[in-house]
Amino acid sequence: MSIDLVKENIECEQLMSENFSDTVIKAEYIIPDTNPDVNRILILNAKPVITSKEVMQDKVFVEGRIEYTILYLAKEDEGTMGIYSVSYTGDFSNYIEIPGSQHDMLCDADCYVEHMNCNIANERKVSIEGIIKLKAEVYKKYEFEVIKDIEDSGDIQMLKNPDTVDKIIGTVSGDLVAKTEIQIPMDKPQIGNILECNVNVHKKDIKVLEGKVSLEAYVLIGILYRGKDTKDVEYIEDDVYINKEIPIDGVNPSMDSYTDFCVDEVEKGVREDDLGESRIIDVEVLVKSNTKVMYKEDMDIIEDAYSPSSLLQMDKKDYELNVMHGQNTVQSMIKSNIELEGNSRPKEVIMCYGEVCITDKKIVEDKVVIDGVLNTKVLYKNLEDEINKASDEIPFSCSVDIPESKIDMQCIAKVSLESIQGDVEIDTIAIKAVVETYARVNYVTNKEFLVNIDSAEGEFPAKKASLTIYVIQQDDTLWKIAKKYYTTVEDLVKLNDIEDPEVIKVGEKLIIPGRAVI
Repeated sequence: MSIDLVKENIECEQLMSENFSDTVIKAEYIIPDTNPDVNRILILNAKPVITSKEVMQDKVFVEGRIEYTILYLAKEDEGTMGIYSVSYTGDFSNYIEIPGSQHDMLCDADCYVEHMNCNIANERKVSIEGIIKLKAEVYKKYEFEVIKDIEDSGDIQMLKNPDTVDKIIGTVSGDLVAKTEIQIPMDKPQIGNILECNVNVHKKDIKVLEGKVSLEAYVLIGILYRGKDTKDVEYIEDDVYINKEIPIDGVNPSMDSYTDFCVDEVEKGVREDDLGESRIIDVEVLVKSNTKVMYKEDMDIIEDAYSPSSLLQMDKKDYELNVMHGQNTVQSMIKSNIELEGNSRPKEVIMCYGEVCITDKKIVEDKVVIDGVLNTKVLYKNLEDEINKASDEIPFSCSVDIPESKIDMQCIAKVSLESIQGDVEIDTIAIKAVVETYARVNYVTNKEFLVNIDSAEGEFPAKKASLTIYVIQQDDTLWKIAKKYYTTVEDLVKLNDIEDPEVIKVGEKLIIPGRAVI
């Protein structure tokens, strides 16, 4: 007997393991001839970006680059101090140990600065030392076929049960460009030179539509510049809207998604306005996105089958399946006050920015608890109009509600800075920030699938004419009884006037149509 099987292909991703690695940074850089000697370091801004990652046997190899911007004070005419900046680029690479990882597995990688210091080696040289924390998540990707239906099944009886399987429909990348002209108001000095450019992607809104993913976000661009022919330092911001629709086959609004954004390149330049003054800053930011779309597919999967008239051979296999239990995003407010060193009394905050990272995460009942650090840096003027810095590592904790989460499940967490503000408050710098935290909880379950049905060789049990009286036992179902006696559930229901095939009682008697000698 030829059996035409309708099969369903199932592709899944399963988080196998994650791990961290510390990368030590040590470098020395020469101050360019166009800049004066270094007198005092104010702020080191280090921005690491991963450029490549490769999954190997039992480890992941990660490469990246770091963009350094150093703000420092230098002596000028009459012994006064002026602010200057220098920029450098460095590289890093390291292995992250992930036992069990293999070349064909998928990987997500991230990096952040754990701490970074800049010191003066001599008046023309600076040294940088610190640690970059690397994180890698390795996923097993596997696919297999299960039997969904049988064409022209004849008298083959099939036991179908609705089930849900988590699937990754795909991952799609995109490039979004934030382009703006920042106009310097007339009440501020003209631009002498740009000292620092900070970029932060926030207010993110991702929607899965029919056949595409819609991405919307804002890019907050902050420019610190020194005025032309003056020692004055100014900071100006512009929030730029970006959006893009990226096609991806097979997606629809009922599906879930998660998107990572990464600032890849920043280009900036100064030009004159209609009055011939240097008051326009052209900025173009390339933001790369990576969106993963997943969904739960409802399937009527064949769990068992038999034929009342012929022998069948059924192959079943046990698979580990990843189940996405739930995901959620929350925003949390962080407040703290930075105590200033010495007798410095702040007059006004010039610039405030920060970076966030996760230091620990754990699942408790119904939620994910996440601990992190907000690394804050502030540039301010004191009462004598001198420029000073303040910095602090502010710990925070937040919880993401995911109902019915259990401690033995797995979780993935991401954190990003939505906004940060610094204000003078009674001789301290008051920090107020909003942090967005995303958490996804998964667990692994084992499930047996019917993967093949074929005709079996052997002698079919001989039939008999008489009826059989069967007493229902514990754990019996009409399906099991029908299969055992090579009849059908429909015949048992009809012959025994059964109202609900799902309800049979232990000890009741059933009339079995004459079929096989067991």
